[in-house]
Amino acid sequence: MVIMLTLSWTLSWFYKQETVSKLLSSSFKEDKTRLSGDAVLLMAEMLKIFIQEAAVRSLKQAEAEDCEQVDIEHFEKILPQLLLDF
Repeated sequence: MVIMLTLSWTLSWFYKQETVSKLLSSSFKEDKTRLSGDAVLLMAEMLKIFIQEAAVRSLKQAEAEDCEQVDIEHFEKILPQLLLDF
């Protein structure tokens, strides 16, 4: 399935601790704030699960509307509940 292939490629950069660390530290207001390795690993796993869940829910929404392709509109429809669930 095309969506899972694309999803696997997209998720591969989240596994890099350096990328997740930079994403998290970019919002820090003080230079003294540090991240532990465990926090970075946990956040990487949460991001992976969040993206996988978004893809699955978007696919189900597209199927419910008898669409052959998942579009941004399907993602927009599932986003409010997804954010509440996380």
